[in-house]
Amino acid sequence: MIVVICGPPGAGKTTVATRVYHRLESRSRPVRIVHSDEFSSRTYERLYERAAGWPTAAIRLVDGTFYKREWQVQFRTLEDVRFVHVTASLETCLERNRTREDPIDEKGVHVIYREFDDPDGDLTIDTDELAADEAVERVLEAIDRWREVLP
Repeated sequence: MIVVICGPPGAGKTTVATRVYHRLESRSRPVRIVHSDEFSSRTYERLYERAAGWPTAAIRLVDGTFYKREWQVQFRTLEDVRFVHVTASLETCLERNRTREDPIDEKGVHVIYREFDDPDGDLTIDTDELAADEAVERVLEAIDRWREVLP
């Protein structure tokens, strides 16, 4: 199973993805994670290659904005992909971005937020409404449900 955790910068997707990874790992579940921040060019091609190349027995977590529909469609060509849309208000995203160790340009946050093409998400998490631990629990519950329906 591939779980794409997407959303605008500052929404909380990396926090959620990393905590989900650690929780699954603590349960001795085979799990892999890749963050878009690991790549400086051809980001979505590389995310795709990495996710496609990992063992299918592992839960593969992919963390990136995925704000363009074409990137979402590309990932949907892989087997058993689920999208978790992590969102928050623009104001929240901007404030969180300012507190990052390496913030992105605020114009970039505005552009991505405005141009974000909502995925046909399997789960939406609003981090203005849910604390990080609650968001992680929702994602873990969803993964358990999704795994139950695997062939």
